[in-house]
Amino acid sequence: MCRKILIVDDEPHIRLLLEQTLEDLADEADIELLTASNGLEALDIIQNERPNLVFLDVMMPKMNGFEVCQRVKKELLLEGVYIIMLTAKGQEFDKVRGQEVGADLYMTKPFDPDQVVKRSLEVLGC
Repeated sequence: MCRKILIVDDEPHIRLLLEQTLEDLADEADIELLTASNGLEALDIIQNERPNLVFLDVMMPKMNGFEVCQRVKKELLLEGVYIIMLTAKGQEFDKVRGQEVGADLYMTKPFDPDQVVKRSLEVLGC
């Protein structure tokens, strides 16, 4: 069974960094890496591909990460989609907002690549 990780960020270098961080894991554990550059694209991919894990940026064009998370967790009620909010904003307000919309975890940028891999392994049960 192929598991899927969706990386959502409007910054190409952040998407690339996350892809490179997860590349070895993907090769070893039969994981497909998907990417999106804005919230609307992310929502479409989540609905069609049902990724197991989503690394979701907060500040994005078209639809921000909070809105995407809200739609996935509270409106569409998609189970089995674990959402990690990734953002440069580390204020307590943002973390509370992330929890309110149903985010499973909140990580601030710059993130530790080892933590990204560790969390991915935990969530995917690899």
